[in-house]
Amino acid sequence: MAVTPFGQTASVHIPTGFMLQVLNLVIPLFGLVFLGFIAGKLVKLPLEGLAWLNFFVVYVALPALFFRLLSRTPLEEFANIGFIAATTFATLLIFCVTFFLAGFRNGGNVGESTIQGFAGAYGNIGYMGPPLAIAAFGPEAGVPVALIFCFDNSLHFTLAPFLMAFHSDSRAGALQLLRDILRKIFTHPFILATIVGVAAAIFNWQPPEAIGKLLEVLSSGAAPCALFAMGVTAALRPLKRIPPELAYLLPIKLILHPLLLLVIVSQATHGVPAVWIEVAVLLAALPSATNVFVIAQQYGVWQERASSAVVVSTVLSVFTVTAYIYLAKAGYLAAFLSG
Repeated sequence: MAVTPFGQTASVHIPTGFMLQVLNLVIPLFGLVFLGFIAGKLVKLPLEGLAWLNFFVVYVALPALFFRLLSRTPLEEFANIGFIAATTFATLLIFCVTFFLAGFRNGGNVGESTIQGFAGAYGNIGYMGPPLAIAAFGPEAGVPVALIFCFDNSLHFTLAPFLMAFHSDSRAGALQLLRDILRKIFTHPFILATIVGVAAAIFNWQPPEAIGKLLEVLSSGAAPCALFAMGVTAALRPLKRIPPELAYLLPIKLILHPLLLLVIVSQATHGVPAVWIEVAVLLAALPSATNVFVIAQQYGVWQERASSAVVVSTVLSVFTVTAYIYLAKAGYLAAFLSG
């Protein structure tokens, strides 16, 4: 049995009626996104009203969840360099494919191509990743989620300022660029929580009982708050039109990315638990991250279309992610890995 983010138990081995159990697993999670979307449409509050909820999710609840999972993990599980290299390489390859495809279509516009690259490779592994992975595969999903999050985000935090330096008229110096990249990496609350959690595991340290209970309460609020906030955000960003670029961006993000990652990780890693690979593919199957729009807004490039990519991919992911979890629970991924 595995503990879900809502404090309930979910069976890892699915019996005959496993499709119903898969739906019972994903409907509450995507239901929170839907409730947030409905609330955002019905209640006339500004988008800025989400600021404190987003702060709670990003700086408090999800870091507490990461720490609790990692601090109790055996040290040897953190040392799988092959898994980290394979998952990061797969994401980088998807980014490059999307970047060059976009550049071919738009005449070499680096800024637009970069944002499209993120739309194809930067999944919502922060808000959606932990609750979905832990609900589907149990607490053992915590380590691969944290590792993929840290290294994928380090990759994205490096690519964004580096490539946008070629798009912007103002050229930052190499030292300033390096400082900006390192600051974004080592001040991100999830990455800091991962570092502290690994350190706690190394020294076999657990917080006092009262602090532990506080972290448990905070962790339990991570999934509902994050998913509800996602729904509200989607509702408050009106979809004015469907950009033609989504014709290739959506298949790349929702289908090609997880398939490519499955092939690369299954071939390039040995001795990795099957659940790690299943979690990695699930994270690759997630829709474009809200940060894709944030980056577009930060640099003033492709903003409206980036927002559309996030909203539409999130809606479609209800079906694609459900299908993926169904295939994983039915044993098709395990059969592929063993074959």
